[in-house]
Amino acid sequence: MTELVTVAVDGPIMTLSMNRPDKKNALTNAMYGVLADGLQRAQDDPAIRCIIIRSEGDSFTAGNDLSDFASISVGSGPTVRHVTRFLHGLATADKPIVAAVHGLAVGVGTTMLLHCDVVCVTEQARLVTPFVNLALVPEAASSLLLQARIGYARAFSMVALGEHVDGKTAVEWGLARYLAAPEALRAKALAIAHTLAEKPIGALRATKRLMRDSALIAQTMDRESEVFAERLKSPEAAEAFRAFAEKRAPNFVQFS
Repeated sequence: MTELVTVAVDGPIMTLSMNRPDKKNALTNAMYGVLADGLQRAQDDPAIRCIIIRSEGDSFTAGNDLSDFASISVGSGPTVRHVTRFLHGLATADKPIVAAVHGLAVGVGTTMLLHCDVVCVTEQARLVTPFVNLALVPEAASSLLLQARIGYARAFSMVALGEHVDGKTAVEWGLARYLAAPEALRAKALAIAHTLAEKPIGALRATKRLMRDSALIAQTMDRESEVFAERLKSPEAAEAFRAFAEKRAPNFVQFS
């Protein structure tokens, strides 16, 4: 069976690759577990000095696998939700993280980028956070970090209206740092990772800790998670998931 997330270590660089291209790399609980384990391994291993997050296929990730959400909404989801481990791993990571993004980056596919130190995108990248469209709320501390990065008006439009942001706009707004041609994306991310790996790691980690309030970020994640869990079990969310399964537009007007 093909690994849905591959973990490769080459010298000082760990690469985490989402590898479910037939499902546009939609993230399952098990995939989150591998990603969380990879982040923890990188944090603990002094030989690893930088992390790359990338994907196979034509999309970065379509976000959370909605079948997992549907199971949780009816009380039959996994007993351990590895997404929490993954998000807290991002919040507390003090080694540099580089992301290589092409195609769709939906939901957590965009919000995880707020925790990456250098984000490389192609023009074909499409960043979208349709939480309200699914009757949900922001996660990964994006209620704090997204508006801090791009301002309230843009952040609200992305979250509440589900507006897409292409790669060029993502760089202009500060959601990403570098625009690369599709065929050059991986090489660009790898070159940046090697540059960072050659820096004094003690100074780099200390700098990252100074520039990011990990305690506030983790606290925001926890607050979001509580509301997110409540929303998953709401009638609105149930309607959103039914509509998705039935390939129809949801009817939210029935709820007050």
